[in-house]
Amino acid sequence: MMRLGLILAFLLAILNAKPVVSATILPVEYFIEQIGSNSVEITTIVKANADPHSFEPKVSDMKKLEFSDLFFAVGIEYEGVWLPKFSKAYPNLKIINTQANAHTPQDHDNHDGHDHEDEEHHGDHDGHDNHDHEEFDTHIWLDPILVKDQAKIIAQALSDEYPQNSQIYSQNLDKFNQEIDKLDSYIKDSLKDLKNRKFMVFHPSWGYFAKRYDLTQIAIESGGKEPKPAALARLIKRAKDENIKVIFISPGFSKKSAELIAKQTGAKLIEIDPLSKEWLENMYKIADIFKSSL
Repeated sequence: MMRLGLILAFLLAILNAKPVVSATILPVEYFIEQIGSNSVEITTIVKANADPHSFEPKVSDMKKLEFSDLFFAVGIEYEGVWLPKFSKAYPNLKIINTQANAHTPQDHDNHDGHDHEDEEHHGDHDGHDNHDHEEFDTHIWLDPILVKDQAKIIAQALSDEYPQNSQIYSQNLDKFNQEIDKLDSYIKDSLKDLKNRKFMVFHPSWGYFAKRYDLTQIAIESGGKEPKPAALARLIKRAKDENIKVIFISPGFSKKSAELIAKQTGAKLIEIDPLSKEWLENMYKIADIFKSSL
């Protein structure tokens, strides 16, 4: 009798188990939570303080995908190598590209804060403030308006896979969009009166954010590489010439060049996290930091 009870309990647990979906990075996990509520279990591949640009999944990370129906990607570098491997290992896993509606190439008119003026004075790569024109900006989750596009794609994918919950997903999408609109208004209001709208950052995560809110990002590194001495000297000069007050650094990235530039210019070093799990709370915090430091 006890054995029968255990079997029934096991079968009931299977019947009541939530479907599993996977997220590439923590902000995408947050978006799925907002849309999916409690209807799905979420596993995330890239955890806190890991660099998703150079990330290599372990066997344990791969195993997380074994029971996943959907994998929500964002176009970040490691995915280019690993998504085909995920698909080969798990043929039933559906890859959802949440960046599908985003303009991911670096815009020529923005250059993540890079000026054409520098190009005219320096013909070599280091003369471009160490900026690689062939790079793609994958950090779309740092632009609230592009996140609305991501959320729409997530809601549609969940509805297609689990149609019995489609009404819940639609309602949650509406609620999340309202929260994003409030955030967007808050950021605009917080930053509208800034006189100096330029900032320096070690890793160029904030290009979309800068473009959305009329700021200029000046990146120290490019392609994951520290600047060479000539480029570093130009960055120090530029920081002085343009009265750069703050250099942003991120968890998991080198601080060496940023610390050197800060020492030479008097700029403050401030850590901000582009990969925080609590995306909405983090974006409000980021707006406040930009307002108080620029």
